[in-house]
Amino acid sequence: MFTRAQLVSAIRLVAVASVACSGLFLVWQLEIPQNFHLWTHNGPPAELDALDSSRFLRGRPTVTVKENLLPDAKYLTSFGSGGWSNDVIADINLIYLAMITERIPLIPVFLPSHHLLNSYGYAGEDPLRFSEVFDLPYLRNATGIPIVEWDQVKANGLVGERETLGCWHVWPVTENEGGGPRPSFMPWYLKLDISYTTAPDWIKLKPGNENDRTSTFWSLASLAFPTTRNANLVPPYPSPKTNVSLQPDEHLLCFDDLYYMAVRETDELEQDYSPAWRFVGQHMRWTPYIQNLATDYLRKAFDIHDGEDVPPYIAVHVRHNDFIHWCEEGFEEPEQCFAPLDAFARRVGEMQHELRLKTGVDAQYVVVTSDEKNATWWEGVRELGWVRLDHSATKERLGMWFPILIDAVVQSMGAGFVGTARSTVSMLAGKRVQSWRDGPTAMVKWGKPGADDH
Repeated sequence: MFTRAQLVSAIRLVAVASVACSGLFLVWQLEIPQNFHLWTHNGPPAELDALDSSRFLRGRPTVTVKENLLPDAKYLTSFGSGGWSNDVIADINLIYLAMITERIPLIPVFLPSHHLLNSYGYAGEDPLRFSEVFDLPYLRNATGIPIVEWDQVKANGLVGERETLGCWHVWPVTENEGGGPRPSFMPWYLKLDISYTTAPDWIKLKPGNENDRTSTFWSLASLAFPTTRNANLVPPYPSPKTNVSLQPDEHLLCFDDLYYMAVRETDELEQDYSPAWRFVGQHMRWTPYIQNLATDYLRKAFDIHDGEDVPPYIAVHVRHNDFIHWCEEGFEEPEQCFAPLDAFARRVGEMQHELRLKTGVDAQYVVVTSDEKNATWWEGVRELGWVRLDHSATKERLGMWFPILIDAVVQSMGAGFVGTARSTVSMLAGKRVQSWRDGPTAMVKWGKPGADDH
């Protein structure tokens, strides 16, 4: 039996121990709540991916980009300036250029272009992160290089003072018009005040050709190295806001525009040998979230139940609207310029036959995506037995980006693809179907009556 004195001592000891343990637990919770959560809910924390962005930055987003970059690493960036598909192509080129120059690409957000701003807000209202669309861990592992997003580097670009940066001027050289950089909202969004140095004229794939804007990967890559860079420096243009003149930065190499790029020929990304597509583009897979959304939209279009497999189908993309400006002379009316639905139906029928013959796949379903607003035209689609995605509430429910994102995923999931010639939306969709599904593709020609006759 314990004496009264022993019991009192024991109670006091337990009380002190309890307070100490509670205090220690509280400190643990306050100091390392994330570690606690990981250990208690997910088991021991996983080893950090060797290509994870955090390994190539000093820490959390900072006020200026330079204070977050590692001194012993080199980086590369550029600024989107077109519609969403064009900016995706520019990102493919940016990452490939980073690969061949052994630099870390800084990928900007996607900002709404004129295609989205016609009915929604201003350019900085709804930025879309690259990793919200594309599976970034998969892309890093497939390419074998680290890939960093701008918002991981620099705090919200709409806050704080402007940061000066020296960059190379590509657009005036390839456009043959001189003047400023290719117009882009991105420097404004990132709070950058850029001083541009005009690149040498030999960066063009076809020097002197006023109808070609293409520059070559290796000509721009050479400017990433001291010998060629220093030999081609000319007086820079002062930055527009603070009037500061800076030579192109060597730590963070940047170009105003990387959309028109090739190794040996114009529109090279369309070719099967395209190194930018083979080493980068084909590895830009959709995030599971976007993929699942598109699958849900397909089930609704096909009137099948949740959980059912989506049947094989042909994806069709018809581009109209601003393409009216590219019609051949004398055929400016839409019914003369644009390919009729009969031309698309002929291509679809040929593709269905090819799939049955070569793979045994019976792709009876056809899904049409288009920017066409004419109800009579869509009635013609319905009369062919084809379906469209129901985007009546997509923008309101998910946001302004999601109609084009869901369309792009649906286009890529087809057993085959029929698109519109000269459309970058169609070109990318066709490349994805070829690379990911080994499926056939066809592009319907347009511009005058009978353009796609064959």
